[in-house]
Amino acid sequence: MSTATMTPPGFPAASAVAGLPAGLERTQVERIVREIVLRSRGTPPSQATTASGRASGPKLVVSISARHCHLTDEHVEKLFGPGSTLTPHKNLYQDGFYAAEQTVMVVGPKRKMLPTVRVLGPTRKASQVELAFTDGISLGIDLPVRPSGKITGTPGCVLVGPAGAVELGEGVIRAERHVHMSLADAAHFGVKDGDRMSLLIKGSCSTVFRDLLVRADATSKLEVHIDTDEGNAADLDHAESVELMKQT
Repeated sequence: MSTATMTPPGFPAASAVAGLPAGLERTQVERIVREIVLRSRGTPPSQATTASGRASGPKLVVSISARHCHLTDEHVEKLFGPGSTLTPHKNLYQDGFYAAEQTVMVVGPKRKMLPTVRVLGPTRKASQVELAFTDGISLGIDLPVRPSGKITGTPGCVLVGPAGAVELGEGVIRAERHVHMSLADAAHFGVKDGDRMSLLIKGSCSTVFRDLLVRADATSKLEVHIDTDEGNAADLDHAESVELMKQT
């Protein structure tokens, strides 16, 4: 679910795509172009999978977490109408989590906005918007890097849906890169919840991301989440291999 903005060789620039209505936002055009390119390659967008790098190790999935938001039940009703609930559109890799059909407009200072930000489910106790660094620039928000759910003292924004708007006093963050894993995976790597690990991505843009926050529990699958900027910098779509390592 990536919203990378690069135009691959052999394809027209987003602004030059023929046959699209003039009223489409540039971000929508870019997303359409990228989805067409990925379908033509026959590869899923922004996800790399490999073994852990150790013999008979667990399967590791590295996913780009594109801009999205989490909502409370109350805010779902305010944005989409009384009695509204989130409608699952696509299941995510972690069991029980999904991308909803609903999207919202995120409005920052000076009326700068992102027009279609996907809502993820299920609902939460507090609404939260997770963006990449470049999204923050577009909105005019200086994004703090925080673990998901740690939103005290963070900037706010306005969310706009088809039935109304919600003003968030806080909750806009750049999510700290992290790795989900089961307790068995944690034992395999010799780490525990709250520890830090490194991710090595090998390819034409080989990169090491340090300080991934370990989020270990009884049920999670082994999956790293990095944001759009990080995934593009490492060219994750063309990675030759990925390896998760205990940080020393």
